[in-house]
Amino acid sequence: MNVQTSSAASRILASLGIAEVNAGACSGRNGWSAVDPANAFASINPSTEQPIARITPATHQDLKQAVDVASEAFRSWRMVPAPKRGELIGRIGELLAEHKDALGALLSLETGKSLAEGKGEIGEMVDMAKFAVGQSRMLYGFTMQSQRNDHRMYDQWLPLGVVGIITAYNFPAAPWSWNALVAAVCGNTVVWKPSPKVALPAIAIQHLCNQAMNELGYEGIFSLVIPSDEDVSEALVRDRRVQVVSFTGSSRIGRRVSQILAEDLGRRHLLECSGNNGCILDESADLDLSIAAITFGALGTTGQRCTSTRRLIVHKSRTKEVVERLKKAYAKIKMGDPFQPGTLIGPLIDKPAIREFEKAVAEARALGGEVVYGGNVMPGPGYYVEPTIILARNDWPCVQHETFAPILYVIEYETFDEALDLHNGVPQGLASGIQSTDIRHIEAFLSAKGSDCGIAKVNMGTTGADIGAAFGGEKETGGGRASGSESWKSYMRRQSVAINWGEETPWRKLLEA
Repeated sequence: MNVQTSSAASRILASLGIAEVNAGACSGRNGWSAVDPANAFASINPSTEQPIARITPATHQDLKQAVDVASEAFRSWRMVPAPKRGELIGRIGELLAEHKDALGALLSLETGKSLAEGKGEIGEMVDMAKFAVGQSRMLYGFTMQSQRNDHRMYDQWLPLGVVGIITAYNFPAAPWSWNALVAAVCGNTVVWKPSPKVALPAIAIQHLCNQAMNELGYEGIFSLVIPSDEDVSEALVRDRRVQVVSFTGSSRIGRRVSQILAEDLGRRHLLECSGNNGCILDESADLDLSIAAITFGALGTTGQRCTSTRRLIVHKSRTKEVVERLKKAYAKIKMGDPFQPGTLIGPLIDKPAIREFEKAVAEARALGGEVVYGGNVMPGPGYYVEPTIILARNDWPCVQHETFAPILYVIEYETFDEALDLHNGVPQGLASGIQSTDIRHIEAFLSAKGSDCGIAKVNMGTTGADIGAAFGGEKETGGGRASGSESWKSYMRRQSVAINWGEETPWRKLLEA
């Protein structure tokens, strides 16, 4: 399939219910907002710089209606038995699987990621639906021993209410599923605010959610708002009926979300913000394994993953060999049309991303960094840049800052303690890795003095996540966790219960005195 073929793109859009101009909000059964072609903004194909379709932005009134509907739906949804709630999620998973190829192609069309990655993201959503269905039967509490005679105590978990989910452009679908599908089986309703840069997948997924809700007789469990400005997005965060906000994006906006929610005691946030992921490569590393993992970690999704490998911390005895092998590996990577077989690297998302790439490379050069591979913007059409390797220092501002682009900074170290200090010496704390066959180094990396990140990988790339594990990080990454493990508890309130099943109470004696 050629992304340049308009007829192929048209077939993809039509199969998913994407029109030339689309409503930017949906709440309630088939409750799409009005379409206004004169006020619509365009979704741009980053490979061609051509418009794909247009979206009428959601208004404050659209947002209010979505939260109104979600709040009302919560009143009945919370009382549906959790395994029954799981049946709705299971049906959504089936529909995602049925439309996997088309949805994956839509992701590739709008994000520029390879077709394999686009389909892989939808496959992750299908897996997440299966996980959430299983979780619907495992919302466990636990019993405790009371100090009182004839009393029983236990903890239970109950739904919270409306969950607001704000997702970023680089993964426009899967992170919604990490949050929304688990939140829903926990008894909550969901309002989704995707990035307007890549919003067409959200519209397509909302159509599938509507179909599932109609088939099973539910309404208002999943709603969608796509504003074109931050005012409406902030209004979602400010609405006190929204009990949890899950935010994926920059640390700058994450701080704003945190500040707003802190004004209301009891409301919660799950922040998955910037990552600046380091990988230590020591003297013992297996380079055949390491080079492959690092190459994809740095270049997958064109370096636009929050878990992309950005800093390679290499023992100085291996720097020359590692850099030469990385250059050879980079030269083999196919860049271009994401729909062409074998393409790994597509474009960046837009022109501002190009400018950030240029700024980082220029700053590194000005500080004395040596660009040993790439470093240039490629001629258009499309927002393409060269995969780039730069010999750098960890304390440079451009290295301390996360740039969403295929830039890998190579940093030397002498002792392993120094490597750990360099690794942890950034404000962010999402994903981390070590390439080593030295058990002492591996265990130190995983110890309390080791990686300070939420995710640690051994002899793997920093990218990629198993849905069974909690996803998220520490420090400026925000501390939130989504997807697997015990992340479901983030969408529920804990209640400690005490029951007197006997015939006596100590208070009776006071009354009889």
